[in-house]
Amino acid sequence: MRAVTWHGRADVRVDTVPDPTIQEPTDVIVEITSSGICGSDLHLIEVMAPFMTVGDVMGHEPMGVVREVGPEVTAVRPGDRVVVPFNISCGTCWMCSEGLQSQCETTQNREQGFGASLFGYTKLYGQVPGGQAEYLRVPFGNTLPIKVPQGLPDDRFVYLSDVVPTAWQAVQYAATPPGGTLLVLGLGPIGDMCTRIARHLGIEKVYGVDVVPERLRRATARGTEVIRSTDQDDVVPAIRDATQGRGPDAVIDAVGMEAHDSPFAWAAQKASAVLPDAVMEKVMQVAGVDRLAALNTAIEAVRRGGTISLSGVYGGATDPLPLMRMFDKQVQLRMGQANVWRWVPDILPLLTEGDPLGVDDFATHRVPLEQAPEAYANFREKKDGTVKVLLQP
Repeated sequence: MRAVTWHGRADVRVDTVPDPTIQEPTDVIVEITSSGICGSDLHLIEVMAPFMTVGDVMGHEPMGVVREVGPEVTAVRPGDRVVVPFNISCGTCWMCSEGLQSQCETTQNREQGFGASLFGYTKLYGQVPGGQAEYLRVPFGNTLPIKVPQGLPDDRFVYLSDVVPTAWQAVQYAATPPGGTLLVLGLGPIGDMCTRIARHLGIEKVYGVDVVPERLRRATARGTEVIRSTDQDDVVPAIRDATQGRGPDAVIDAVGMEAHDSPFAWAAQKASAVLPDAVMEKVMQVAGVDRLAALNTAIEAVRRGGTISLSGVYGGATDPLPLMRMFDKQVQLRMGQANVWRWVPDILPLLTEGDPLGVDDFATHRVPLEQAPEAYANFREKKDGTVKVLLQP
């Protein structure tokens, strides 16, 4: 089959790789019909490169049609249409029963000290082949795939794999009170979807921060007030002026690490080309590599007693947090990988009964799998109005 594979920093290719096969009695094989490129995929060709291996199949936002099932699979059958959550969870352990599928005890990567395995995402998370491919082996066929109706286009459901549950959890964790104000930092796919979900859930005062024209146009078209700067010295006064000087009740940081803008991360990436992987793995796990501008802006902007919801991905372990400032402001901070199945019952009806979140036209680009390298480059460089790309094998 054809698949998007990792070959190094800023180097993805489409190669022919072996077809996946049934390995466990509860496996299913899914023929992929759509698969998104996520902002966190860019981390794999940047700061997370030391944890990748040449030939790794990428992608964690897939959906498709079941083509083969293991002998113990009863929940789906060939021909069923399914979305595959990005985190690999058994659905039956204690963590899964608590709605913490991203911490699944069955697929936790204990040797690495990390949570549940992810499709297409480094040896830290199991090094499981991903879904930017023609076919995907999906374990836990009775509990992991999300069965969706026939008839509607892929665009209606594919974001259930990651984008919509991640944004939904971010909004829930933000816990904006009735009549309150929510500030969203970053209007990429996750931040944009956060603003849509927030307004759908009745949060009327939603502000978004970004500088990319296409992102700003998308947000303003759906009623979000925008701040056209990412500089803390601009953002904080602007949002305080809009909130009687107090600041927003909640802030969602949907930026995380923008490694290609971080001088330290850039130096680490250069070093990864000449230093042994074992050395760079240790460096990347313990060193502070992130540009924390977005998180620091969130801390400064949020009102006293407010909440910060962190959905952007950060790496490194020594980046300092202004704990005195956070303690003094009585800031609440919630974060973590989205627990996809925790939110499916809330989200799926919105995707089958109309389109209140605007997913039908959420993608800016739909391209054949063979054009993945160009699509990655455009997404990374924010060229050609690229906000969200769907690969279609």
